[in-house]
Amino acid sequence: MLPPLPTLHWISPSPLVVGSVSPRRHALLRRLGLTFEVLPADAHEIHDGNDPVGTVVHNALAKHAACRSLRPAACLLTADTLVLFAGRLIGKPRDLVEAAEFLRDFSGRTQTVYTAVALSLPGTDPDIRVEASAVHFRPLDEATIQTYLQRTRPLDRAGAYDIDENGDLLIAGFGGSYANIMGLPIETVADWFLARGVGKKAEAV
Repeated sequence: MLPPLPTLHWISPSPLVVGSVSPRRHALLRRLGLTFEVLPADAHEIHDGNDPVGTVVHNALAKHAACRSLRPAACLLTADTLVLFAGRLIGKPRDLVEAAEFLRDFSGRTQTVYTAVALSLPGTDPDIRVEASAVHFRPLDEATIQTYLQRTRPLDRAGAYDIDENGDLLIAGFGGSYANIMGLPIETVADWFLARGVGKKAEAV
C-alpha cells in the first residue's frame, strides 16, 4: 500500500502539464493534491531488454521532448514504465490472450519494474529520475488468472496487472517503491517539486 504522502500547494506561476494518459499516474498526482493538464505524448519508443534503464530513460525523454515543443511555458512531467522479466522487457498486452500468457509466465517468479520520470521547468533541460522495484508473484492457477482478468482492466498496464487493483490475487510481496509498481514513483516526484520550489508542503494525508 502507498505510504502517507504530503499535500502540496502548487505555487509556481507555470502550470503543471503531465505528458501521460495513464489513469494511475493521474490518481497518484491527485493524491498529492495537484491539478494538472493532461497532454498525450506522441513519441517513438524503444524496447531493449539488454538495457532496461536506458530504454525507460530514452522513452521518458522522447515523450518529454514531444510535449515540451507543444507547451514551452509549463512545468512538465513525463514517464515510462516497463517490466523486466526473464531477460525481456514487457509492455502492455495486445489483448486478453496475451495478458493471460503474461500472468502464466509470471507465476511463482520475480520481475523488476523500471520507471523513468523526466521533469523540467520552463527553459530548463529535463531532470531524469529512475526507480526499480521487485515484484514477487504467487503461484497462479488458471482460475486465479481468469478471475483477475475479469475483475481488472489489464490492457493499459505494463505486464497486464496493477498491484493496487486486486493485486492480492497475484502478488506475494514486493521490494522498493509501491507507487513505482503502479507506474510513477510519486515520492520522488514530490521531492523534486519541493526541491524546485514549485510545490509547498501543507500537511500529511
